[in-house]
Amino acid sequence: MNRRDATLGLGAAGLLLAAGERVTAQPVDPARPAPSFAMLVYPKMILLDLTGPLTVFNLTMGKTHLVWKDKNPVSTDVGISVAPTTTFAECPRDVDVLFVPGGLAGTTALLDDSETLAFLSEMGARARFVTSVCTGSLALGAAGLLTGRRATSHWYTRELLPLFGATRSDERVVEDGNLITGGGVTAGIDFGLTISARLRGEEWAKRTQLTLEYDPQPPFVGGSPAKAGPDATGAILRARSKAIAMAREASERAAAKLRG
Repeated sequence: MNRRDATLGLGAAGLLLAAGERVTAQPVDPARPAPSFAMLVYPKMILLDLTGPLTVFNLTMGKTHLVWKDKNPVSTDVGISVAPTTTFAECPRDVDVLFVPGGLAGTTALLDDSETLAFLSEMGARARFVTSVCTGSLALGAAGLLTGRRATSHWYTRELLPLFGATRSDERVVEDGNLITGGGVTAGIDFGLTISARLRGEEWAKRTQLTLEYDPQPPFVGGSPAKAGPDATGAILRARSKAIAMAREASERAAAKLRG
């Protein structure tokens, strides 16, 4: 086993102590600088949208910033608060990955949040990769980062992407140059592994996947509208119709601002 393979093995076998904490492992090849991540956190986000990618990102042996306007804990969909580690003002301006998680109510609020959108626009213009999971892509769109690009979102908000000049895709993970977007919630791990491969190589990402025992075998068929069928899909759309309508209205306002 050569030194590179040994390092990859140690990285993949590292112990993830907790979300936000670093992984214990040997340093990676100094010729490949440790990647840096600016991960937006915000009130009413979906926790799994953050922790799925965060778990994978930690295994790249990089530096992660959980970024918000201040360092007060932000709420999530499951009642667990997340403490930001870095403010907008403190965040390094040149990072490898800019990431926005989703959460329908939280994202809808972001679409009218000029301070956050300005931060995303500035960071997105400089980041090596501009990324999101779930409805987070709507915030990228409102920041002007989706124009002329292919992107995805949660299935019940994908139809809003063209408002921001994007081409909608129904793929689980969509790569368009340096723009990488993931579908709803659980797509965050697939997305994270895609980013890992872009940063550290496919072999590293494969070992990360094995370390996390990521081998999905859902107990039911129906995790997408195509598989669930129109009855189940329609029931969910009706149950969330008010929230989806609010997201559409906010997206239309944000898109109008982009057009000037």
